[in-house]
Amino acid sequence: MSLLEKLLPPKNNVFYECLENSANNCGELAAILNNIIKGNEITDDIIMKAKALKNRGLSFEHEILSLLNSTFITPIDREDIQTLASMLARITKKISHAIFILDAYRLNFYTEELEQQSLTILRAAKELSTSVSLLKTLSKTKEITVSCEIMKEIETIGAEIHYRAMKKLFLGEFDALSVIKLSDIYKVLETAMDECYSVSDVVLNVALKNS
Repeated sequence: MSLLEKLLPPKNNVFYECLENSANNCGELAAILNNIIKGNEITDDIIMKAKALKNRGLSFEHEILSLLNSTFITPIDREDIQTLASMLARITKKISHAIFILDAYRLNFYTEELEQQSLTILRAAKELSTSVSLLKTLSKTKEITVSCEIMKEIETIGAEIHYRAMKKLFLGEFDALSVIKLSDIYKVLETAMDECYSVSDVVLNVALKNS
């Protein structure tokens, strides 16, 4: 790569495209998770697809870091790009991990709270794509603020579901092994939910900083 190529920003907003692809990838994983919770059987094909999406999500992070290392001028602060790439990769890993432990645990039932949690994660993932897509139009501060507020509402609902779920676990309805399994799944999904909101918050901060 020539010095001039390094000095010029990558063509076609490649950083934004990679971040959008990473966010959309999270949405695909969230949809798989939701379908499983709704009653779809966990097959080898589903697990293979989840693994492929996980690997694809991590490849977006690696691609972005590689671009950062070979580019002098970036459309927004390189620290913000790196932060967002890493956060999106963590969401990818959390949601895929939830799918994999569902497969490993082989629960013979899904609680109402788990169903609600998976729906909330799906909503958050969809809003995540909206939020990240607005990065390339940072002048739309109002739209970005609205998206962040929506994500905060979703995160609040998710936190309430998680609280109810954990409280219900220790009322004696479930055997000890089920408590351990469900607690593990609840925790992973709650962490993914928190990460979705954090990404939205970072996007808003980037918009305000560049406005």
